[in-house]
Amino acid sequence: MEGEKKIEMSTPASEDVTLSLKEGEEPGDSDNELKRKMSSASFYSTDGGEEDDEDAEDDDDDRKDAHVALGPQLALKEQLEMDKDDESLRKWKEQLLAGVDLSEVGENPDPEVKIQSLTIITPDRPDLVLPIPFVPNAKGYAFTLKDSSRYRLKFSFTVSNNIVSGLRYTNTVWKTGVRVENTKVMLGTFSPQKEPYTYELEEDTTPSGIFARGSYSAKTKFVDDDGKCYLEMSYYFEIRKDWS
Repeated sequence: MEGEKKIEMSTPASEDVTLSLKEGEEPGDSDNELKRKMSSASFYSTDGGEEDDEDAEDDDDDRKDAHVALGPQLALKEQLEMDKDDESLRKWKEQLLAGVDLSEVGENPDPEVKIQSLTIITPDRPDLVLPIPFVPNAKGYAFTLKDSSRYRLKFSFTVSNNIVSGLRYTNTVWKTGVRVENTKVMLGTFSPQKEPYTYELEEDTTPSGIFARGSYSAKTKFVDDDGKCYLEMSYYFEIRKDWS
């Protein structure tokens, strides 16, 4: 077109991205358009060589989020004894530990968190309860989701021995080697108890369209403020046009 010049760039998906610039316009003025087109192209990339890089980025993120260790962990009974003269801290712990039978709390200073199950809640079908670790089907998938469907994830877990502080959930998803999702959710601080806790994430929607369907790989982790990992698992799932 008269009065326009074009710049051609190659994306990681080996697709050409062409930007049209009006006369007198500099390439920097079209940054937003370039980012949009490159993002769209890379989502459907078939290059599988980027997943290792994303794993390294996840590890870097975990190191950034890790807190500095302030000293050795103390058994719960020992903590309560040391805090008896600090009224505000004592009251906070009493409130947190309401209903906890201290006679059943062991001397182990390390909290123990066991992730028991994942439930997929969707209005289109009955709740799907998946024990952890996942048991893949004959195709190697832990579960199947329908494209363009609303869903929520609910975890069930137990805490024993001691208070776990700053428990957080991270989930990273790749399609054909390209990271398409990186979720981090702070679940909170939990006291030991016999009954399982449940935590339900906010509602989400699966991507839609023929290019969104297919196989995905994922890695899920549960880590606390001290950097202790209670669960790390990798698995595959698929998105289909219809429920399986």
